[in-house]
Amino acid sequence: MKTVAIVQARVGSSRLPGKVFQDIAGAPMLRRVMDRLGRARELDAIVVATTTEPGDAAIEDFCRAAGWTCSRGSELDVLDRYHHAARIAGADVVVRITSDCPLIDPGLVDEIVAAFRNRQPGLDYLSNTIGRRTYPRGLDVEVFSFAALERAWREDDDPAWREHVTPYIYRRTDRFRCETFEQEADHSGWRWTVDTAADLEMVRRIHEHFGHDEFTWQAALRACLEHPEWAELNHHIEQKSVDRVA
Repeated sequence: MKTVAIVQARVGSSRLPGKVFQDIAGAPMLRRVMDRLGRARELDAIVVATTTEPGDAAIEDFCRAAGWTCSRGSELDVLDRYHHAARIAGADVVVRITSDCPLIDPGLVDEIVAAFRNRQPGLDYLSNTIGRRTYPRGLDVEVFSFAALERAWREDDDPAWREHVTPYIYRRTDRFRCETFEQEADHSGWRWTVDTAADLEMVRRIHEHFGHDEFTWQAALRACLEHPEWAELNHHIEQKSVDRVA
């Protein structure tokens, strides 16, 4: 099975415009995501999926200069953007990653991809984001079959769900077999995703603490526990929810 990670990225952002190019310890956030994800051993390919909006030509140019594969598609119908990217990449298994997670952990990606493969045949979707969330927000990994993606692409008629790619899969358990990847300890209170300037400051503190980006998520957690004041930077930020459009 060809396993392809698809990283959705765009310049536009309501809360932090241009965040994919924000500097984190000397490198743009998108590079931090791609460099860390590139160390995952269970991935056969990585594709950056951006939009056809004129402003996102900058992302395509950045990818070309870095030697990364880039696909462009709909800005709001992200499900369609994913389907297009997965189809041209020849993916059998899709790993969904967002470009605002600069602490994405390659080891954790490998664990979840391997667990998905070990649950074949029959499992359509596995992630650490549904059900009981136990990992810090910003380590989000969703793994699903191309067949499930294609069925959602054909059947989902809800624009709000299509914008978030996978709700039709994990909320339609009558049609898809979905499971949660979790750990015993609950560290979900930590917020390592970047939606706001406060979030950006949090991940900058972590990177600057190490002076490189090859640390594991467990090492990042230990650093955060050693510096509990960091939690005050973005504990007040609320995550956007996925709502069904009537």
